[in-house]
Amino acid sequence: MKAARGSVVSKKGTPWGTIVAVVAVVALAASVIIYYMVQSAPKREQEDREAAAASFAPTTSDPDPSKRIPGVVTATYTGSVHVLPTERVAYDKTPPFGGPHDGYWAACTGVVYPNAVRTENMVHALEHGAVWIAYNPQQVTGDALNLLSVRVKGKPFTMMSPYPGLDKPISLQSWGHQLKLDDANDARIDEFIAALRTNPNGVYPEVGASCDALGPGQFDPDNPPAFDPSKPGPDAKPMDYKGTAGAQQEQGGMNQPSGAPSTGAPAPSATPTK
Repeated sequence: MKAARGSVVSKKGTPWGTIVAVVAVVALAASVIIYYMVQSAPKREQEDREAAAASFAPTTSDPDPSKRIPGVVTATYTGSVHVLPTERVAYDKTPPFGGPHDGYWAACTGVVYPNAVRTENMVHALEHGAVWIAYNPQQVTGDALNLLSVRVKGKPFTMMSPYPGLDKPISLQSWGHQLKLDDANDARIDEFIAALRTNPNGVYPEVGASCDALGPGQFDPDNPPAFDPSKPGPDAKPMDYKGTAGAQQEQGGMNQPSGAPSTGAPAPSATPTK
C-alpha cells in the first residue's frame, strides 16, 4: 500500500503538460519581441538620425540652416510658371530643383515611387515645400535603398523616386536647393530635410500649398506620368519661359484665358548662388 501511494504521488508531482505549455508561451513571446525589435529597428534608427539633425530646423534667427550644410548648392527660380502635361522643360540642372513645371504637382505625402516619374510634376511638388530624394537605380539598391526609403515613407512633404542616369548615387532637391551624395548613411540627408522641408521662411514660393494626391486625370500616384530619359527637343520650354496658355493653376484656374496665345516672354532666369 505504501509503495502504491508513493508511486501515485510521484506521478502527480511533475506537471509536464503545464511546463510544456509555459515554455511554448515564453518562446512565442520571445519570438514576437525579437520580430518587433528587428522590424522596428529601421524606424527607431531613423528617429535617432532625425534627433541628431534637429539643430538644423529653421528659426527666425536662422531662416535657412541648409547654408551650414557642406555641399548644398542653391539657385533662384521664379515660381508659378506652368506648362501643359504634354510639354517638356529644358531644365538647367539634373535633377532640376526649380523652374517651369507642370500645372499638376506630384503627390508628396511620404510617397516612395518605385519607378521614375515625369520631372515636370516632381518640380511642382518642390514649389510646395517638399523634399525630393532622387537616386540612381543602378547604384542604390538593397540596404542603401531601404535606408533612403525609411526617411520618406509616411513623412509629409517628402517623396522619393529613381532617376536614371543620375551622376551621383543620391541627389536631394528642395526648391532652389540641391545636395548630391554618395552614401545613404550620410547625416547630411537628415540635415537637409530638417532645414528645408516646409521651411516657412521664404525658401520656396507657395507656403501652405498642398502635397495631397490629385487623383486620376490630374496626377495619380498609383499611375504617375513616366519619366522621359531622352534629351528635350527644340520645342522644350526654356528656363525663362513665362507659362503656357491653358496650363492648370493651383486652385483650378488657368495661367491665361483658354485659347489665349502663349507669350513665351522671358522671366527672371535662375541665378546660381553659393
